Amino acid sequence: MQRAARMKREMQLFSESPPHGISCWNKNDSIEELEARIIGTDDTPYAQGVFKLEIHIPERYPFEPPKMKFVTPIYHPNIDSGGRICLDSLKMPPKGAWRPALNVSTVLTSIQQLMNEPNPDDPLMTDISEEYQFNKGEFLRKARQWTQKYAMEDSQMGNKENTCKEFKDTKTGDATKRHKQSEDSDSESSDEDDIPPRKRVLLTNYKTSAAMNRNILGNKS
Repeated sequence: MQRAARMKREMQLFSESPPHGISCWNKNDSIEELEARIIGTDDTPYAQGVFKLEIHIPERYPFEPPKMKFVTPIYHPNIDSGGRICLDSLKMPPKGAWRPALNVSTVLTSIQQLMNEPNPDDPLMTDISEEYQFNKGEFLRKARQWTQKYAMEDSQMGNKENTCKEFKDTKTGDATKRHKQSEDSDSESSDEDDIPPRKRVLLTNYKTSAAMNRNILGNKS
């Protein structure tokens, strides 16, 4: 009962005053399953990317933290390949910093801040953390590449359109090829049509005779 009343109040406040670059809504009108989107902040390798998250509200909420994970792949030292997030406010004390005064909106804002400022001292992805610390240019390049590949909705639509175009071009090419073959065949027929009737008969007899000779030679061998 407390969870339902709390979530109703939270979602109302969220709709009235959403944090910049963050949106959140109930999934199938459920109070325990939510979806969220975080827009990558400018001046970060995630800029303009649309990152989708799934949120589960446990039965003991707000005395237990919500469970959140990324659905959109992201190249980040504190977020693993399964979308799990290493963030203090998503963990209970003493290891974590969750408390009932926090809410879904504040945690999503903390995740957005984590995207802006990764924490290499508490990584889920050790190799990415080392890259972030010792080869930041390569980290930024890969993070931008992943954002472009997985988080840009326009580019994903573009990839679908390009695939359709390639398929269409292939079919058009096949049709053009068939049309050309038909034209070549028609050209050969029209060339024979230009031959006078008497010579055409002689040519036909010659072709027939040549075919018979080939058959005879083939039978002898």
